[in-house]
Amino acid sequence: MTAILKREFASYFTSPLGYVYLAVFYGFSGLFLWMTCLTGSSADMSSVFLLMFFIMVILIPILTMRTMADDKRQKTDQLTLTSPVSLFGLVAGKFLAAFLIFLIGAAIMLVYAVGLAAAVANSETGAVFNWAGFFGNFVGIILMGSVFISAGILISSLTENQMIAAIGSIGVNILLCLFDIISNFVTVPILKNIINALSVLYKYQEFTYGIFSLKNILFFLSLIAVFNFLTMRVIERRRWS
Repeated sequence: MTAILKREFASYFTSPLGYVYLAVFYGFSGLFLWMTCLTGSSADMSSVFLLMFFIMVILIPILTMRTMADDKRQKTDQLTLTSPVSLFGLVAGKFLAAFLIFLIGAAIMLVYAVGLAAAVANSETGAVFNWAGFFGNFVGIILMGSVFISAGILISSLTENQMIAAIGSIGVNILLCLFDIISNFVTVPILKNIINALSVLYKYQEFTYGIFSLKNILFFLSLIAVFNFLTMRVIERRRWS
């Protein structure tokens, strides 16, 4: 797994992809910070996180579109499939590499928070920076981003076309966010309860309110595990086909 992780992480910077992803993430987050906090003299970063959430729906699939699809296109997946690397190590290595790039991007939020907290502390208003709300949003966006990454790797494993992988991943991300809306049109109680139980947006919103629920954390971790498990099954089927 370590070898896969190192190789995949390095590959993001031997091509423009890693630089472009981080530049776009930093650019949009800085723009949203300026629009919602700096121009409005507000230290509440909730709006920044909310706007970045919608950017992530599209941006993360661009990060993950090549994880599996590019190997299939170049036929280098055959070398990987016949190597002694376990399926778990392969998928985990690719997931962690993409997650580290995502985390490097998301870390800019901590820099913004420290800057805003210092500005608030030096002001004469007596206001206090809401660290609980910030960390709720930060943990929520990390978990949501991890779900998008695992879903993106799964879709990438199903095709050798990077564009199809990106579009498919965006579609899956949008669908995950629409469960709340879909449940409003369902009248069958049991089915409605199942859809509500699978709602990621509602559980994400609880984090934005500063509510750290172990149940919600386990839900997101389980969803990540399911997507990664499905990716392993796709690769296993291809290995023996």
